Amino acid sequence: MTIVLLFFKPNPSAPAPIYLQLMNQVKHAVEVGALKSGDQLPGIRNLAESLVVNPNTVAKAYRELEHEGVIDLRHGAGAFVKSRSAAGGKVLAAMPLVTGLVDRLKSRGLSEDEIRRLFEAALIQQEETARRR
Repeated sequence: MTIVLLFFKPNPSAPAPIYLQLMNQVKHAVEVGALKSGDQLPGIRNLAESLVVNPNTVAKAYRELEHEGVIDLRHGAGAFVKSRSAAGGKVLAAMPLVTGLVDRLKSRGLSEDEIRRLFEAALIQQEETARRR
């Protein structure tokens, strides 16, 4: 369960609501294979306490994830990851490409933070280019 908590890092100053951030973080963990089918997510109260957020926020994220078919809520038993989607397979298949690029950038002396900013800048640049079209 401790490994699962590593994926949950909501940012209160981010524009997206906390429940959406949690949803995206769970989906990402499933896509990259960190959470697998059948894995149990932390309980609502425990996760809320760990993240210092309102339990209703976690409950809303879990309900929405269930509605989207990402998790299965079992009354009295908890929340469990459903089988990975086809989209998750695409992300997992792309992982070696990203890993290779990250390794090359690190070998050139770039820090993890610099690499993260490069990826974010590239995505923003692509979004702006697409909007201009």
